Amino acid sequence: MRKRLIIDGNSLSIEKLVAVARGNGHVMLSTEAKRRVTSSRRTVEKWVSEGRKVYGITTGFGPMCDRAVRLSEVRELQENLIRSHSAGFGNPFPRDAVRAIMLLRANVLAKGYSGVRTHLLNTLMSMINQGIHPVIPEIGSVGASGDLVPLAHMALAMMGEGNVEYNGHVIEADSALRKEGIDKVRLDSKEGIALINGTSVMTALGALACYDSYWLVREAEIAASMSIEALNGAVDAFDERIHLLRPHKGQIESAENFRKLLSGSKLVSSLKKATSKQSGKESQKIRNIKLQDAYSLRCSPQVYGAVRDAIAFASKVTETEMNSATDNPLILSSSDEALHGGNFHGQPVASAMDMLSMSLTTVGNISERRTARLLDNALNEGLPLFLVRGKEGVRMGLMGTQYTATALAAENRTLAYPASVQSLPTNANNQDIVSMGTIAARNALKILRNVECILAIEMISAVQAIDLRGPEKLGKGTAKAYQVIRSVLPPIVEDRVTYVDIARLSEILRKEELVRAVESSVGKLN
Repeated sequence: MRKRLIIDGNSLSIEKLVAVARGNGHVMLSTEAKRRVTSSRRTVEKWVSEGRKVYGITTGFGPMCDRAVRLSEVRELQENLIRSHSAGFGNPFPRDAVRAIMLLRANVLAKGYSGVRTHLLNTLMSMINQGIHPVIPEIGSVGASGDLVPLAHMALAMMGEGNVEYNGHVIEADSALRKEGIDKVRLDSKEGIALINGTSVMTALGALACYDSYWLVREAEIAASMSIEALNGAVDAFDERIHLLRPHKGQIESAENFRKLLSGSKLVSSLKKATSKQSGKESQKIRNIKLQDAYSLRCSPQVYGAVRDAIAFASKVTETEMNSATDNPLILSSSDEALHGGNFHGQPVASAMDMLSMSLTTVGNISERRTARLLDNALNEGLPLFLVRGKEGVRMGLMGTQYTATALAAENRTLAYPASVQSLPTNANNQDIVSMGTIAARNALKILRNVECILAIEMISAVQAIDLRGPEKLGKGTAKAYQVIRSVLPPIVEDRVTYVDIARLSEILRKEELVRAVESSVGKLN
């Protein structure tokens, strides 16, 4: 049975959004939200009947805001807005993103400041519930007056125009609506601008990116832990006392995860443990124990801690935006006012997504460096070059996988260049400073997928090295991770095609399977 989500415009969380976007949750409107929406609509209808001058209701849009619109042209104005702005380009957004976009627009309208009819809101929710997903091209938003172009494609489908994805096929929107018995919408005053004037696209993408990032950083800690064991790393760097002396929340949480994952490992070294057992015979062994590792091992909690804090910040901004009124004008029924402002501007989301992109890029950078150490016999503590034994000079082992990891890390560095500073004026210079927030969110998701692949390559390298060290010596958490990976990927003995391995493990990471399996062994990870 599908989960039911009651939306009220104020209490939507990232987890609830994901349940609808990926779990096909069923959406309903709260009783209080219905009351607010109805009251707001009555106010708009009153203003239209009085001939009151209100932007986007009885006037044109943008630089045409001083041009009055006759009562007979009110509907035409709204429908022309949608058709003219359905100008997107590129690949369509995936289904989960489209469902998240639709849900967020419904949640904004449910706040009761947009002046739409409940009929319009019911149509949007029915499309979510019946699996009618507008085909929305990825490119077209500059994140200024909201996500005008992509949201216009969503609204177009509600009008029975354009295409939708329905039951796995792309068909005409009108046909899908008729199949499900949903009446297409004939837009009335204020409704066109209410549907597209806001940040629902960038925020939906941002919510999915934040959710997946929480899983990704834990996967990165698992990958790092396996590499530390494969390289006989020192665990002293994860001593709780070190991290409490620099009390960033994310760093403390990350260090605790490393201690859980590596608990019981016989592959790691520790000067502290060695000196506590010192005897004459062991003095030479103690002298041979390394004091500290390269930064990509030793500083993992500091790096991932900063990433964790960035994810937390981005998530807070995103959830605030998810429950915000981002329309213009805003209809205040209680005081009979229309507030003209700029809540549609995407700068908060744009800045947060740029920060997330840079942080995720760092996750890929440090992972690629650990892979490089694993494959280089000058750095990998006695393991063979490229982690394959025999036929030296004939077998390549995992040589090729690092090329892909490095290429992805380089691509991420380009994608991480801040989109939020790339303003270009539009709309006859009415929109003279724009956020590019949707580009920032799209980049964050691209980087995230690239990092999944980089981590998969590190894990493939780490388990190959662990096979040479002895998997029976692994820590409690890493042993479980090793088991999961080896259940689907056999060791590399002879050279073989590895792109299938990379894709298979990347999919396991995307489905959260590895973290869940490890948590079944060590308990909940931070």
